[in-house]
Amino acid sequence: MSNDKKSENKDTQWPLWEVFTQPRDGKPHQHAGSLHAPDAEKALENARDVYARRKEAVNLWVVPSEEIVASKGEDAGPFFDPADDKPYRHPQFYDVPRSTKRRS
Repeated sequence: MSNDKKSENKDTQWPLWEVFTQPRDGKPHQHAGSLHAPDAEKALENARDVYARRKEAVNLWVVPSEEIVASKGEDAGPFFDPADDKPYRHPQFYDVPRSTKRRS
């Protein structure tokens, strides 16, 4: 596809939205998929119709795809390495007080 076709196609499509659903059992929201919509209200309505039509969700979030900021796979090492120099954040470095009741 030529660059002219790509830019022409992009200009005629509505913005892309990412949809997150929360299941009935109260677990955290999970990414359910994507959809195109002209605005947030319509994106929410479309998400309801597509991702919650069988009442499998009790809550929906829609987020413009262009607003999501994510780390890059190729940067995984340098990006996450700073956590390696903080071993004190791991639970094995803490003693549990004797007065604390342990759960079985």
